[in-house]
Amino acid sequence: MQQKDKLRLLFVINPGSGNHSTDWAMEITNYFTPLHHTIELYELTKHCNLQTIKDKIEAFDPQQVVAVGGDGTIKLVAECLLQKDIALGILPAGSANGLAKELGISSDPVQALDVIAKAHTKKIHATNVNDHLCIHLSDIGFNAYVVKEFENQGVRGMRGYVMASWKVLRQNPLLEIDMQVHKKPIKIKAEMIVIANATKYGSGALINPIGRLDDDLFEVIVVKKVSIRELFKMVFSHAPYDISKTEVFQTTSLHIRSSKKVHFQVDGEYLGKVKEVKAVLIPDALEIIVPEEGV
Repeated sequence: MQQKDKLRLLFVINPGSGNHSTDWAMEITNYFTPLHHTIELYELTKHCNLQTIKDKIEAFDPQQVVAVGGDGTIKLVAECLLQKDIALGILPAGSANGLAKELGISSDPVQALDVIAKAHTKKIHATNVNDHLCIHLSDIGFNAYVVKEFENQGVRGMRGYVMASWKVLRQNPLLEIDMQVHKKPIKIKAEMIVIANATKYGSGALINPIGRLDDDLFEVIVVKKVSIRELFKMVFSHAPYDISKTEVFQTTSLHIRSSKKVHFQVDGEYLGKVKEVKAVLIPDALEIIVPEEGV
């Protein structure tokens, strides 16, 4: 999509996201006041739902809908734009901002707004995981358990993630899994299985070195053993995995059955325990606004 002289932009703002250090409504208004674009700010309320956002998009008829929040807000807005000819923009106003980091979108408000105004886009795939839209990363086992503990504690940021990880590391059970990757049966024991469109978690941990958001495959990362050394590689050194502890598959479909219920999360949202996970690729799912160098 080429930059246009005049755009209609709808900003969907989640006032509950992040640490409230940035007044995003003011930043957006100040940035666009001297420009010729038509903008509207739509603040999410406790009682809003998918349909109310869809109704707002239909009424305003924008060329871009910009999610102002974290990964949960992005996912909510993306569900309204799935396979539509409306570009999805991101202003990283959350705590982790995993997808924004993946795309190289700055946390600086003016730099992030520059990306929106330039309107360079690319198509990315997504996955349907147990009927949930997944743009970034979904998993069962260790990290999903960490997400649960992280949500239940008062400490946020990297310190909170490390605290939750240490707690889970001592008590994370081994998963006994029957898996079908492209209908090929695999029996495996693991501590975590990741369905990965992207490469990194919001914490910066590199889980999927070969991942691309704009290809026609997603990765399945089987972490057989979560160790201090492997966690250090993921978060800090990004050194190659020990193949005896981590295995990677590429596919367009996945079916997992677990012998026991396991912790499950999608794009940073803990969704309880499940015994079965089904995932399928959604090709060309979204047109997403990215920095020009990322096109």
